[in-house]
Amino acid sequence: METAARFRAAVETRDRTALEDLFTEDIRFYSPVKFTPFEGRPMVMGLFDVLLRTFEDFRYVGEFEGTAETGADAADGPAAVLAFRATVQGKQIHGIDMLHFDEAGRVAEFTVMVRPQSAVQALGEAVLAGLVADGLVPKPG
Repeated sequence: METAARFRAAVETRDRTALEDLFTEDIRFYSPVKFTPFEGRPMVMGLFDVLLRTFEDFRYVGEFEGTAETGADAADGPAAVLAFRATVQGKQIHGIDMLHFDEAGRVAEFTVMVRPQSAVQALGEAVLAGLVADGLVPKPG
């Protein structure tokens, strides 16, 4: 899938403009640390700004293409899974990015899964701090 390759290149080169062009206006981003999705291109782009600052030594290590059911409407559609490795706050992370595409080939839904649990916790803390610092979410408490 062309979009998956373009997405991978945009993340690896930290090209924010290219990344934004790949997302639908109403994109949903399912995080491993938040039950409800982040919704809409402005919020997801803000989240990506934080993620790109948070991950160290981020690299994709595999790619799988096919079809998958989306979380929003349970419809099957074109999808890709990109396996990655990275470090966050000294913790090694192994994860996958699951991308679901709309009929125009843009990313409509994005789900991240990571392991191990200690890395999920470190990632959650780092991303929350970044979202608060950027004014995208209120400070907890």
